Amino acid sequence: MVSELCLGTMTFGTPDSGVYASTAGVGQDMADTIIRRSLDAGINFIDTADVYSHGESERVLGQAMRNLDIVRSDVVIATKVGGSTGSGVNDRGASRSHIMDGIARSLERLQMDYVDLYQIHANDPVTPLEETVRALDDLVRQGMVRYVGVSNWQAWRIAKALGIAGYGRLSRFEAVQAYYSLAGRELEREIVPMLMEEQLGLLVWSPLARGLLSGQYAPGEEATQWKLQFPPFDEERLWPSLEAARAIALQRGCSISAVALAYVLAKPFVTSVLLGARDLTQLDENLAVLEVRLDAVELAQLDEASALRPEYPGWMLERQGRAREIDVPGEAG
Repeated sequence: MVSELCLGTMTFGTPDSGVYASTAGVGQDMADTIIRRSLDAGINFIDTADVYSHGESERVLGQAMRNLDIVRSDVVIATKVGGSTGSGVNDRGASRSHIMDGIARSLERLQMDYVDLYQIHANDPVTPLEETVRALDDLVRQGMVRYVGVSNWQAWRIAKALGIAGYGRLSRFEAVQAYYSLAGRELEREIVPMLMEEQLGLLVWSPLARGLLSGQYAPGEEATQWKLQFPPFDEERLWPSLEAARAIALQRGCSISAVALAYVLAKPFVTSVLLGARDLTQLDENLAVLEVRLDAVELAQLDEASALRPEYPGWMLERQGRAREIDVPGEAG
């Protein structure tokens, strides 16, 4: 069982270079404080990765657990493997070699005997899926990992991996970590139906679309998010979505961010939502979502404003599927 909010630790560490240098900057003392406040708020789920701050995020998290004298079994710890951890050709991917090396190094940095959730961080088009699935199963059998998951994969690839695991009686993916927000609902096309069918958990990253849904920006403004286009967004849907969230926020007397986060949390297919913070102010702003529960009318307004454009074969499946809808018979009168 995990909390509906998960503390993301991409901000942990103080690297001088690398992809995560601009995002990180949280040293040990502040990390300890953020984790303590999160646990006190009811969060029991913490996510990291071997590539965050060149592994420093895992190191800081592991040391915080010791500094705060946290009982290991009281917290669900998730980390990832698959990203580039060095310059060597085998320092990336989902091969048995990299997975085995990755878990050993992660456990050493975390100062732990096991991780609760071990996730393949990126798609590896070279390594056969069976090799990846079998390697993960070996980690579960050896006690280094308790559950396995995947991040940023296509629905068909996840389904294929589940088939391999089922046929071979191997440990299967139990969770998917993926991008989903009011500004980016593409997950609903293929991945969400697959999650519901296969009963997989969903851990959402970037629910505020890297701050685009904070309400701090307006059309035409120059912002880093605009230049990076990461995650990519559709301006025709972004601004109406923000306006709908702004109206609800004004009526409720809360922040636009809280409304955007509450929207994601309200979806039945979402298990937990990742929230990161660089200080207590940011953390408390994010934790405020726990006080916001949107009603059916508000959810419908946000759904309409952020609706995806019809896409094939979705619109044809919907059209043809109407003939197979089951009518619930009424009572004889």
